[in-house]
Amino acid sequence: MKLNERLIIAVDFDGTIVEDAYPKIGKTRIFAFETLKRLQEDGHRLILWTYRSGTKLREAVEFCQKNGIDFYAVNASFPEEKFDYSRSRKIHADLFIDDRNIGGILGWGEIYQMITNETPNINSKKGKGLFGWFK
Repeated sequence: MKLNERLIIAVDFDGTIVEDAYPKIGKTRIFAFETLKRLQEDGHRLILWTYRSGTKLREAVEFCQKNGIDFYAVNASFPEEKFDYSRSRKIHADLFIDDRNIGGILGWGEIYQMITNETPNINSKKGKGLFGWFK
């Protein structure tokens, strides 16, 4: 990926943003929200792509909003898309981040590095958070 390329990134909720505790909301995975915020600041569009629906979906969306993430779309390719049984539920995205990937979910710092091709400068002045990325 090119450093300036803007991507549409579909992100799962249970087991990915939070530890899997469905139907409850699990504990936030380390650096999940910090990484998602940074991806949005970089200009990427984030879509929440989850098994959740109805009340459980609203709870997940509200949880993310309380943690500073408003998704471009939720369980859809774009905000105005309506669910239509005559079409596939598969959405359009450049990347999917999901704990059900072969090999499981990487750490959020590794995910950010893979998307941006950015390597942290560990020898630079120390900051808080993962390699000083997140303050």
